[in-house]
Amino acid sequence: MNEMRNIVLRFDMRTSEHCPEGPADRYRATLDMAAWADVNTVDVVGLSEHHDTPDGFLSAPLQLAGMMIARTQQIRVSVSALLVPLHDPLRLAEDIALLDIAAEGRFSTTCGLGYRKAEYEAFGVDWEQRGKVFDEKLDILVPALKGEPFEYHGRNLTLNPKPTSPVQALVTIGGNSKRAARRAARLGLLFCPAIDDPELEATYLTACKAHGMDYGFVINPRGPATTFLSEDPDSCWKEIGDYLLYDALSYGAWHHPNRRAYAESFARNLEELKAEGKYRILTPEQAIEEIHMKQSLHLAPLTGGVPCDVGWKSLRLFEDKVQPHL
Repeated sequence: MNEMRNIVLRFDMRTSEHCPEGPADRYRATLDMAAWADVNTVDVVGLSEHHDTPDGFLSAPLQLAGMMIARTQQIRVSVSALLVPLHDPLRLAEDIALLDIAAEGRFSTTCGLGYRKAEYEAFGVDWEQRGKVFDEKLDILVPALKGEPFEYHGRNLTLNPKPTSPVQALVTIGGNSKRAARRAARLGLLFCPAIDDPELEATYLTACKAHGMDYGFVINPRGPATTFLSEDPDSCWKEIGDYLLYDALSYGAWHHPNRRAYAESFARNLEELKAEGKYRILTPEQAIEEIHMKQSLHLAPLTGGVPCDVGWKSLRLFEDKVQPHL
């Protein structure tokens, strides 16, 4: 496989009310699964962030990332996206610095604006000014992570301890707009859109030149899909299809007119979900073919409340039937 392979183990902790397990069991399972990934052919554990949800979507990704870092030795742990406007930027800088130091460079995050007004209201942040708030907080967060002096609440501060990694390795900028692309270039950071878009890439690279940035790079998602492995996909769809549909419908209910992302499903029922291909159950042989074609696979073993034992079956199949071919 080439060096750009990207096999992801992803968790967002959204859980259907029909899931037979409670949060404690499921969070312990995520830590065990991260430890499993650390000794198998997985490149990164990916975490997400959302708030004020009825189904327990992960709201404390930095804390979970820290626990995973403590359980692992080599795998990268990434939060995508970290909703910067909802956080105090000094607190974020301190937390990210500690994670980087403890992980010895294995932590990174994509900073995002978010798209749910309810979250902004819950944190008392002005939804109408969200772009301005994002920029203001990034203008504190990024210099702090560089180890540069910065002004905050009228005080001149310097982060101590500062990260050991350069800020470009720690923080990228997400989004699916030209403004997001220009924001990344202005800050001297890499750009991680939620969807492959040549126009966004061109906008970003043009802005990089304007800012004298000669290392600009776009990290495109390459059409990922939530993937389970099974020797008998039809039987597995019958077992976990309702959980996958719940996840798709719940995410789709957050639709925002400006959001464009591979993760968004437009399916309304199970048959449409299967046909759409954004949620899929593959045999090990199909997974091997997919990795060879795209150098990418997104495993999400607890999606929508899928029971832990079923999630483990998928991961064990990867370990036994897919990994030997990589």
